[in-house]
Amino acid sequence: MTTIAIIGAGQGLGAAVARRFGSEGFAVGLVSRNQERVDGLAAALAGEGIKARGFAADVRSPQALARALEQITETLGPIEVMQYSPLPQKDFMRPVLETTPQDLVGPIEFSVHGPVAAVHQVVPGMRFLGERRGTILFVNGQTAVRPRAHLTGTSIAFAGQAAYAQLLHEVLGEEGIHVAQLIIGGAIEPGHPDKDPKQLAERLWELHSRRDRFRLEVATE
Repeated sequence: MTTIAIIGAGQGLGAAVARRFGSEGFAVGLVSRNQERVDGLAAALAGEGIKARGFAADVRSPQALARALEQITETLGPIEVMQYSPLPQKDFMRPVLETTPQDLVGPIEFSVHGPVAAVHQVVPGMRFLGERRGTILFVNGQTAVRPRAHLTGTSIAFAGQAAYAQLLHEVLGEEGIHVAQLIIGGAIEPGHPDKDPKQLAERLWELHSRRDRFRLEVATE
């Protein structure tokens, strides 16, 4: 059995992705800062017949994030899919003229340092998965491709993450590791025809299973 590691797992998109991939036979590693929250989600998934475990880590701590991913491999099996989708903090979203150098430290740690640490942890194992060597999925708001002056921290940090993802797509694609990015316009909305968590989870499954594109934009302007 192979595993999906969901970094930033919660009751919305993370839970929907866990159920979608779990229905395909994946074990699910759930990563969040809150151990109690991911333990509760793991228990709910287990009650549905999905093998799942929760792991606590702050994505702003590369060492803690790498350790959580290592524990996922040790307890659930090789990581075939890694999804990086934590929600940014509200204080990252300041107007451009009010944003200081210090204000950018958190967003960059969150959206650039975290993904780099996670990728370095999982790629070596993906190289041993066989012909289809794994998938790395990034989930971002549309400021990753359309910066907004009142959302400066995420605009800058998400753009950095998008550039990193595209570089990974080009380089790792040569090794058979697929890298893709889902861009979501606005908030995730239960019941929305495009932005319902189940619909977005299906799009992420397609990015993994079809492996035919780098970026998919949903409900963007």
